[in-house]
Amino acid sequence: MKVGILGAGQLAKMIALAGIPLGVDFIFLDPSADACANPLGQHLLGDYNDPQLLAELAERSDVVTYEFENVPADVADYLSSHTQVYPSPKALAVAQDRLIEKTFFNDLGIPTPAYAAVDSFESLERVMSDIGWPAILKSRTQGYDGKGQSVLKSTDDLPAAWALLGGVPAIVEAFVPFDREVSIIAVRNTSGSIVFYPLSENLHRGGILRVSVSLAADPMQQKAEAYVSDLLEALDYVGVIALELFEINGQLLANEFAPRVHNSGHWTIEGAETSQFENHLRAILDLPLGATTPIGKAAMVNFIGGQPAVEEILAIPQTHAHIYGKSPRKGRKVAHATIRAESPNQLDGLLKQLTALADQVDDY
Repeated sequence: MKVGILGAGQLAKMIALAGIPLGVDFIFLDPSADACANPLGQHLLGDYNDPQLLAELAERSDVVTYEFENVPADVADYLSSHTQVYPSPKALAVAQDRLIEKTFFNDLGIPTPAYAAVDSFESLERVMSDIGWPAILKSRTQGYDGKGQSVLKSTDDLPAAWALLGGVPAIVEAFVPFDREVSIIAVRNTSGSIVFYPLSENLHRGGILRVSVSLAADPMQQKAEAYVSDLLEALDYVGVIALELFEINGQLLANEFAPRVHNSGHWTIEGAETSQFENHLRAILDLPLGATTPIGKAAMVNFIGGQPAVEEILAIPQTHAHIYGKSPRKGRKVAHATIRAESPNQLDGLLKQLTALADQVDDY
């Protein structure tokens, strides 16, 4: 079996690391000569829309997947006409546009924060009376890790925020005074079987995920599973999906979904019977899905901009290091570490040590 992956970053690397023991071979298409997944398979070096490389990827792959959702839509469409592509181009198209995504949620009966489309400064001014303050202005496409968005606290913020986006089509969303941010990761294979991981509680800073903690028997688990099930069925989805949610006053509001393996599920590598990465491969290859049963109590901490020495990470008991092999850069995810503990109290203590270590190198 050979799996083609658009992108060869850390997510592709972790998919490949999960697949090699299953006898899966990999071929990556990525424009970076030093992309961190390259040593784990064949590397097609070039642009994602290079017709010759796309034809080669399709010909040599039994199935193609991707590690990021900004894959050009025409690329996914081309590949799907020549080989199997999972998740489907439809899922990619919905996830790529925040307005389409929010509308899709609402059509399924999944609640979201209030939002409105804006395509001019005048329309932005006009809708703010309905959206209210504070709010968040976001580009409809290409946003990731806090990029392409601005917080609006008053009318004084509107000109600069609109100028920052450069006049591209946008969406303005009401700010949600959430009690916490959570995400659910689910997996659906080509036969329609679905499994769910326990909710993750997430902490963001600077628009970038910092910490995810696995939550066993969370009271919001059933509601989150219902929402993501509706999403999977409506999209005829295959693979891993992550649905990000706000909890406020005992209710869940959908923020966005990622049609791929997700940062908030990295704890599953050591903290679940089957990792999200292995289950993604099982899903797209129509293999039996693995159990998502948690092993102990688990959490994940990202290292942003820079990373501590490996020995510093491993000096914290029951901690596992994942170094991506990427050069340090402001705002860049360069590594993460997971903790697997025996009790919530033990997890909290170890997590404090790990987050303190991350704060020492954090550059965002």
